[in-house]
Amino acid sequence: METNTAILLSMLIPGLATVGNLVLRRQDNLRDGMTLVAAIATFGCVLTVLFNEGNGTTAPMVVWTVMPGLDLAFNVEPLGLMFAIIASGLWIITHLYGIGYMRGNKEKHHARFFACFSFAIASVMGIAFASNMFTLFLFYEALTLSTYPLVAHKETPEAVRGARTYLGILIGTSIGLQLVAVIWTFALTGTLDFTKGGILEGHVEGPLVAILLALYAFGIGKAALMPFHRWLPAAMVAPTPVSALLHAVAVVKAGVFTMLKVGVYIFGIDFLAETGASEWLMWLAAFSIICASVVAMTKDNLKARLAYSTVSQLSYITLGMALATQLGVLGGGMHIAMHAMGKITLFMCAGSIYVATHKTNISQMTGLGRAMPVTFIAFLVGALSIIGLPPLGGSWSKWLLILGAADAGQMAMIAVFMISSLLNIAYLLPVVAKGFFLKGEGQPETWAEARPLVWVPPALTAFGCLVLFFYAGAIEAFLAPIVAAN
Repeated sequence: METNTAILLSMLIPGLATVGNLVLRRQDNLRDGMTLVAAIATFGCVLTVLFNEGNGTTAPMVVWTVMPGLDLAFNVEPLGLMFAIIASGLWIITHLYGIGYMRGNKEKHHARFFACFSFAIASVMGIAFASNMFTLFLFYEALTLSTYPLVAHKETPEAVRGARTYLGILIGTSIGLQLVAVIWTFALTGTLDFTKGGILEGHVEGPLVAILLALYAFGIGKAALMPFHRWLPAAMVAPTPVSALLHAVAVVKAGVFTMLKVGVYIFGIDFLAETGASEWLMWLAAFSIICASVVAMTKDNLKARLAYSTVSQLSYITLGMALATQLGVLGGGMHIAMHAMGKITLFMCAGSIYVATHKTNISQMTGLGRAMPVTFIAFLVGALSIIGLPPLGGSWSKWLLILGAADAGQMAMIAVFMISSLLNIAYLLPVVAKGFFLKGEGQPETWAEARPLVWVPPALTAFGCLVLFFYAGAIEAFLAPIVAAN
């Protein structure tokens, strides 16, 4: 299969699955089986792109020309291909998990849920393979709109409020700030193509560089940079499969992926380093890392704690870009993969606990580890990867980020990473400690692991955290061309 065909199919197949879910809404097994086949086929298309192109960059495939210099176009480059592999691969696991969760928890409106889920994946594929900022922006908006019904899925007053916050912040930042930055960039350069080394050098200078960067940074609301982060905790009212894939991988990673693309291909890291335009962003990201970690420690609700943990971890990637060094960018890119695998494990474990016991608060989980050992061991592995402890994948991305900070001469940022890891320990490991080492009182002896479709997926992704440790070098080499000299 040709690369361009595989790219188009990676978007078309999830789109067809969206329609299929609605058509087969009354045939549960056939509908869910069809979606699983679509997920596997989408992953196969992305792997075809990988086998065809490796970590090379292809010429844009123009689908529609809006006006000179403004095209709906797609291509392959290492960062986008890595994002596509992560999202499409984890779709398979999370779909299986979603079936177990939705049925085990007796949720309603399965067809609508999986239809929106499929359309969100199609949007992510468009973001991953976008060859310019115009194309990325269109699919970025589509992702927001397709995930709004997922956040509001339970249709309770709390879910509706959370979904309104979610939609209001993400649409408000993208239209009010990011779109302004995109139009300004096009007015300055006459193009929005993602170009190695950036497109802005020689077109803007002085304080205007930092102002334009601010419009992008705050306009990319999905990156959850403070103070535009409240949508993420608000979205935790969604069913756990939504939190697991869309808010640990697809939505939030679309945000930081866009941040890296803007830094590398619109501004250029050399241009950012020369102008010092990203220094303020570096300090804001550092503040977000520490502040969100401290807030996470105060949350008793497990999903709320994980949500603020995500706010903190996303800012690692923004900080990596803002350091404007090769190692910082590589560390940020690698952290997309490492954090995705670790955090999806934690969210799925939270869902497994809820399906089996209907417990949501950490204070209620005392002694549960003995009844649900697989779930709590998987949570421990995911937590240790987020903390950055070898031999788990998160240790390598944090190491590269630290080296990037050292390369930039930012010793304070090294301290931020170190303090953050200690805070990670403080808010993640007590969950496991309560589960295994304290004895719960008044808990039914019949409590046990949820159905296999709920506990097997986090066990697999926990194993993935271990596998990524040994393939970190391959990931770094795969991403290397995005920062290599022309």
